[in-house]
Amino acid sequence: MNRTEALDIRYAEHERVQRLIETLRYHVEEISLDYDRTADPTARAPGMYLAVVVGPSIEAYADPMGDNRWPESGRDPLTAPGEFADAATEVAYSHDGAVVISVDGIVSRQLVRFRTVDGPSGDVYEPWMGARHMSALDISTRTDVLATLTLSQESGRVTVFDDGAFESDEWDELGKPWRAVDG
Repeated sequence: MNRTEALDIRYAEHERVQRLIETLRYHVEEISLDYDRTADPTARAPGMYLAVVVGPSIEAYADPMGDNRWPESGRDPLTAPGEFADAATEVAYSHDGAVVISVDGIVSRQLVRFRTVDGPSGDVYEPWMGARHMSALDISTRTDVLATLTLSQESGRVTVFDDGAFESDEWDELGKPWRAVDG
């Protein structure tokens, strides 16, 4: 290991960060599963876009999404999961924009729109991907973005994107045993 590697902080490999991402996934899956897709096909289904980021600012590649803001409470999914679940459900049903979570696990109040980056070419997108998913895939390739997660408003699919790759579960595949790291 050279000197530079010895001094690198590899957030993506930190146990707490992995637990954060899995906790976010669990809550997004819960929101999806709690929505009855057969009850009223005209009702607004929940949709969500989250990004776990490193660094003090995302100003270089994001803009505020108007007045769309995270509620005052529920900003820490690791220490207050119940409050987070309530706030996330509210946001999934009533707000547009991406939710930004810092590497320390705290949700930013302002929801954002990520600007287009020079990301993957069009042939990497799956036919089921809408704008939210394409943006999440593109943004996941940034070095200061550890992961992005989406909940499809159309199908209930939950997807985790990491550096241009993704793991996606359709609504009927959700609810697998929780994959969080022990600790």
